[in-house]
Amino acid sequence: MGVLDGIKVLEMARVPPAELPGMFLADMGAQVLKIETPPEQPEDAQTKRRAAFAYVNRNKRSLALNMKASEGQAIFKRLAATADVIVEGFRPGVMKRLGGDYETLSASNPRLVYCSLSGFGHNGPYKDYPAHDGNYLSLAGVLNLIGEPDRKPIFPLNLVADYGGASMHGALGIMLALFARERTGRGQHVDVSYLDTSLALLAATPNMRFFWSDGMAPKRGEGFLGGSYPYYAVYETKDGKHLTIGCTEPWLWENFCKAIDRPDFVRFARKPDQFVRAANAEEVKAREEVEAIIKTRTRDEWYDFLVKADVCVGKVYEPEEMVADPQIQARDMIVEMR
Repeated sequence: MGVLDGIKVLEMARVPPAELPGMFLADMGAQVLKIETPPEQPEDAQTKRRAAFAYVNRNKRSLALNMKASEGQAIFKRLAATADVIVEGFRPGVMKRLGGDYETLSASNPRLVYCSLSGFGHNGPYKDYPAHDGNYLSLAGVLNLIGEPDRKPIFPLNLVADYGGASMHGALGIMLALFARERTGRGQHVDVSYLDTSLALLAATPNMRFFWSDGMAPKRGEGFLGGSYPYYAVYETKDGKHLTIGCTEPWLWENFCKAIDRPDFVRFARKPDQFVRAANAEEVKAREEVEAIIKTRTRDEWYDFLVKADVCVGKVYEPEEMVADPQIQARDMIVEMR
């Protein structure tokens, strides 16, 4: 039995970030009905497309409706009259043109929780602009911090704004609105902006805390999370693979220094001023010396050795290595379907 058993969800989404909240709800037992457009291409091509996005549509049922036709809109309104949640991922104004906006539907279903996921939200000068993950991260001030100091910013491949920002906040917003409904008896409109949620994630990062309090803005590649300090960096190993060291606490860095027989490096432990400054020449040299040491053994040899020394260490995996990791297997994070 799932915690959301009996909750009826209608999903109007065409892209994975807007489909992910519905996946979370379905995983928790909600009855999610995905409204899709009638197929316009051969079924085999549709099947291939669906397979590529199956991970965000698991546990959902689907119904093809032509929402541009009055008949399709009428069916959608009948479904919405008894729905608990609607999730939509279009630009502001699209659902209103289709007769499926919050104001219209909540008039006959005041308990409806209606979640809109859009690039910039339903108000503000950018609300009608098109954009994608990299655009949101750039406008939120996130992208400018990612990469090396003397090079251009680098796109993160895990779609931080889309999934970490909008999708997760959308799912959380829906759950909170359902909880509030238990107290008030009424639903509400959950307006989720990809830009807003990207900024919310940035606000919590350690190297931004001095900006909010003192106006001291970090620069790209600077701060202790930028990879320039020896205690928090990516190192190449003897076999051409890579290892991450993440000893931001002084005692963990001391464990590492003892393990590699360089107790003199303990003085390079993290310091308060490193939130907003780049590594100095001495710190960079120390990192280079650590890299030379790390290159004397293979990745797996270092990992097994450093784990026993109580050091924060990680293997940089290829995807096929990741799926075989014993911790990931033990937690059933990846299940093979036949």
